Amino acid sequence: MADKKITGKDSPARLYLVDGSGFIFRAFHSSPLDVFKRSDGIHTNAVNGYVNMLLKLIDRAHDDGALDYMAVIFDAARKNFRNDIYPEYKANRDDPPEELRPQFALVREATEAFGLPAIQLEGFEADDLIATYAREAEALGIETVVVSSDKDLMQLVRNRVHMLDPMKDIVIGEDEVMDKFGVTPDKVVDVQSLAGDSTDNVPGVPGIGVKTAALLINEYGDLDTLLDRALEIKQKKRRENLIEFADMARISRDLVRLKDDVQTDQTIEDFALKDPDPATVVEFLKAMEFRTLTQRVESRFVASGLIDAAETQAALVAEAPSDDEYELVHDERSLKAWLDGARAAGVVAFDTETTSLNAMRAELVGYSLSYAPGRACYVPIGHVLPQAYAEELDLLNDTGTDSEKSNGTLNQLDITAALKPLKNLIEDPSVLKVAHNAKYDLLVLARAVERYLPGSEPLAPVSIDDTMLLSYVLDAGRNKHGLDDLTYRHLERENIKFEEVVGKGKNKITFEEVPLGEALDYAAEDADVTGRLHSRLKPRLRSERMTAVYEMIERPLVPVIVDMERAGIKADAETLMDLSKDFAKRMAYLEKQAHKVAGEDFNVGSPKQLGEILFEKLGIEGGKKGKTGAYTTSADVLDDLASQGHELPQIVLDWRHVQKLKSTYTDALIEQIHPETGRVHTSYGMAIAQTGRLSSNNPNLQNIPVRTDEGRKIRAAFIAGKGNKLVSLDYSQIELRVVAHVAGEKALIEAFRDGQDIHAMTASQVFDVPIEGMDPMVRRNAKAINFGIIYGISAFGLARNLGIERGEAGSYINAYFERYPAIKQYMVDIKTFAHDAGFVETIFGRRIYLPGVKDKNQAVRSFAERQAINAPIQGAAADIIKRAMIRVPDALAKRKISSTMLLQVHDELLFEAPVGEVDELIEVVRGVMESAAGPAVKMAVPLVADAGVGDTWDEAH
Repeated sequence: MADKKITGKDSPARLYLVDGSGFIFRAFHSSPLDVFKRSDGIHTNAVNGYVNMLLKLIDRAHDDGALDYMAVIFDAARKNFRNDIYPEYKANRDDPPEELRPQFALVREATEAFGLPAIQLEGFEADDLIATYAREAEALGIETVVVSSDKDLMQLVRNRVHMLDPMKDIVIGEDEVMDKFGVTPDKVVDVQSLAGDSTDNVPGVPGIGVKTAALLINEYGDLDTLLDRALEIKQKKRRENLIEFADMARISRDLVRLKDDVQTDQTIEDFALKDPDPATVVEFLKAMEFRTLTQRVESRFVASGLIDAAETQAALVAEAPSDDEYELVHDERSLKAWLDGARAAGVVAFDTETTSLNAMRAELVGYSLSYAPGRACYVPIGHVLPQAYAEELDLLNDTGTDSEKSNGTLNQLDITAALKPLKNLIEDPSVLKVAHNAKYDLLVLARAVERYLPGSEPLAPVSIDDTMLLSYVLDAGRNKHGLDDLTYRHLERENIKFEEVVGKGKNKITFEEVPLGEALDYAAEDADVTGRLHSRLKPRLRSERMTAVYEMIERPLVPVIVDMERAGIKADAETLMDLSKDFAKRMAYLEKQAHKVAGEDFNVGSPKQLGEILFEKLGIEGGKKGKTGAYTTSADVLDDLASQGHELPQIVLDWRHVQKLKSTYTDALIEQIHPETGRVHTSYGMAIAQTGRLSSNNPNLQNIPVRTDEGRKIRAAFIAGKGNKLVSLDYSQIELRVVAHVAGEKALIEAFRDGQDIHAMTASQVFDVPIEGMDPMVRRNAKAINFGIIYGISAFGLARNLGIERGEAGSYINAYFERYPAIKQYMVDIKTFAHDAGFVETIFGRRIYLPGVKDKNQAVRSFAERQAINAPIQGAAADIIKRAMIRVPDALAKRKISSTMLLQVHDELLFEAPVGEVDELIEVVRGVMESAAGPAVKMAVPLVADAGVGDTWDEAH
């Protein structure tokens, strides 16, 4: 439990022994590498994480009531006395990452700067020293807290020895050890001796894991007794292994048992805690260039009286805005002053505060502005008193809405007076406006303008920058792009969390109920840090040669996406309800079939019950249990069983498919029809897929199955309005065309130029069959190969997809590369480039970082290499359709076509058009789509867009 106390109020003296070596690695892997780097190039992320851990630990220790002694224990070297016992001990461990190596010494410096002993001893591990000091402390009546999550230290846990994992805020006592090992702490060594440890290369006994070892030790008492009575073991293989590897079990015991009688130079009295020297600590932190951390520590020293507040006041004021720097704007005069300041500055960051994350349902509550670091304002316009307060003050009466009644008691601007000048600013081309996730803010403002400024022109934003998209273009694949993440990474500070303002659970309120003072701090900070981030990120576009991707693709796409989300698509609720009923009937039928095959009723949706039916009652072989002890019944497992001819797994797969369609689409879509528009408004994620693809959510319209009857029925529920048609234009085989272009594969290029059937041609080449009279299944197999290759598919994966032997699949892949050698060379070259550069690029310059490509883990590295092959292809296809989307509005306007672009689904654009415009719309949009790559890239193959028309999305597609 996070709030579990280590001892009671009247606790004895307490010693904290920190596993320093363990925390160096944890801090390294949990802190962003590129954020913490000194100007001399030395990485310091592990040091930063370690210092934060120390501060958190000290706070936790004081909260628990006692902190008398503390020492940080480090490993001296990899080799120690255990290597004399077993030379292969820890021999399989990789060397530390290069970025971490210089930080070992810096962490020790940090420890000493805080006035803490940094202990190590040649020939012994940190764990041995911890065991020794814990034993000595126990003899002195001192309670010990071992600060670590290392399972090897759990053997030390007893009445006056506990463990603490400060990163997870978990206390580990005897109960937790029992949960982990299945035995009491004094038996942990015996269990580890049998189970071994692959991380440390402790051999153990083959075939015995922790659970089996615990059962054996609990039955026989200890390791020696078990080994002496090994002949009694009923299981043949287990008995044979215990006899054959008895000596190895005893050696393993010598390796895992901690030495608690090491001769040390320091005593526990040397660990008595004393106040650190503030100057030493601050000097070290400044040398590490930890600006924010330095301020935090200085503030702690001020609060504890160790330094005078006057010594740090100037620095603190410079970085942390005071109340005077964040202003609450109550009147038009003050607002005008801020807007004049923004125009004078030429750039202003802005942010909206609303009642919902759904931009189509959110009500505008206020907005914030910032045109200089540390200077920001908040303009409240829609705040209300919380209902409870309003009733208590008897502010409600029998007339008017709650909002009208309570709004009048708050000192805030009328929404019209606040919104009109903001609209003028958003439409002013001379001022650069900066937002984070501008799409959301602009959609909220567009709806507010329509509602509160009747008679005015629709919002027409110009000169908009987006820090989320800047980060996405610069760091796709290696970082997150949320405002809090960027603030922490680039500004080394933490934003006020949303839940700190609105609460959570049953006490959660909407932002309109947040008191104005708290709203000011939160909202103004958002605008402030957005402006600061902009000044950090925008210059990188030029230095990293990413300007074209941002300025020509991502930035101009924002208003296009805003219009599409606002347009939405009409959905037929009655059709969806009928379909939901049909799915329910289908599920009921499949449940009956499942019960019939199983021979009993059970919950088809319960993986646990299903696993027991499959692998215990029906006795199907191959069942594997997960960490929870239940059998794994994932889709992959059921697919394998179904392919072997087992009936029940296929029935369950069918049931799950229908259940997902019902819950995810038919039921959910009915709820997501907007009450005012009668349409479904999906939200596009512009900074999620690292390849540049747009994602769709709330609802996700990109994942509706295309090739199944059920999926087509769902698409048929999306309809055109009266007098209109839905028109779909879909790129034909765009990723294969990109492959032909980037690889320079002449055979494919010529085939695309000649308009040949690519899949039939591949089938003819690979399977050596004539195109005339080709079996459709042969063509489908070739199609799987064509698309599988560009995803870096293996022989194993292709064999699984086609239901053939792995060797046969491998021969198909080899034959493919013999026919198309340039594609093979592309794959070799792009993987080499990715390994050298750490990223890949699309033909338009979009960069996708692949951190895993240099990972020492083979599985991680292989996955990154497959990404390296596919990302430039999928990314180029995404760039092409985005370029088309940006050009479509102007192309339609020039021809005075009133049709509306509704959806983008991967390679497809969906429009709603008056019947009389359909043919002209297809002509114009097809022209835009087929020329979208130019003039930036002259494609070696033609791009082709197929068109479809219908009353429903299914008919059009």
